[in-house]
Amino acid sequence: MQRPKPIAIMKKTLRWLILGGTLFFLAKALKDNWQEVATIYIDGVGWSILLIATGVTLLAHIWAGWVWTWVLKELHQPIHPAQFMQVYLQTNIAKYLPGNVWHYYGRIVGAQSAGVSFGAATLSVLLEPLLMAGAALIVVILGSQSLVSHSTLIVAAQVCGLCVVLGVMHPQILNPILSWLQKLKLKQSQNQSPSTSPIHLKRYPFMPLLGELGFLGLRNVGFLLTLFALEPINWHQLPLLVAAFSFSWLLGLVVPGAPGGLGVFEATAIATLQHRLPIAVIISVVGIYRLVSTLAEVLAATLAWIDERRTAYD
Repeated sequence: MQRPKPIAIMKKTLRWLILGGTLFFLAKALKDNWQEVATIYIDGVGWSILLIATGVTLLAHIWAGWVWTWVLKELHQPIHPAQFMQVYLQTNIAKYLPGNVWHYYGRIVGAQSAGVSFGAATLSVLLEPLLMAGAALIVVILGSQSLVSHSTLIVAAQVCGLCVVLGVMHPQILNPILSWLQKLKLKQSQNQSPSTSPIHLKRYPFMPLLGELGFLGLRNVGFLLTLFALEPINWHQLPLLVAAFSFSWLLGLVVPGAPGGLGVFEATAIATLQHRLPIAVIISVVGIYRLVSTLAEVLAATLAWIDERRTAYD
């Protein structure tokens, strides 16, 4: 029997360390502040605001599904947007399964079933999180001065990260990589036809990047509404809150071992905002927002399933 490779063992250990560390931090924060959290009260107006926050977050997920169809169009795939939005929304909740990759796998399978090549489907699910990360870094950089004092080095690191993320998606960089990968695959597989059209980008995906900025903006609105249901918000706090949410959401996206960013987003938001807002409010808002976001994802998947069945019967 083949022994597990050291790299695989290290990755698995890292995932458990990250998960354990975030859960410990959240448990300690709740233990130290549970009395204050228990005093948080949501009135009728607050519940109405939470309902609106759920609707805005639902709209964000629908918008993200539409942006994914833009990515596929950039890869020259003839698609029907409504059909692929259904695939996106129905697979989205699979990100909470262990491994945090099953939503990507579901999209690749769904796209292939609809006639998209395997290469284009795979590249689309690789480009989407890169575009999301790029959008989040743009927002974080714009709000870094309100998020961190004396943050020259941090901003420089963020700018470097943004340049790497945006640079990788440039056709002059991405297309040679794709060409090399395809040639490598042809050498390893005798069943692959040499005449297969290569997957490539003709232009930089500016429109999908702008679309992901819109997605992140809607997610921010949902978070701010959730906070507003518990605590009044001043206008001067908005840059700080938007930057903090975007940074927390970004870490939840990129840190391994956290399905759907579960735990990482909450721990980062608490650590970032605990000295700016009442700790009990922050603990409560990240917990409630997780419920709001998950409910919105379930609603989106349900609506997509209903629309798919309706389309099949027409």
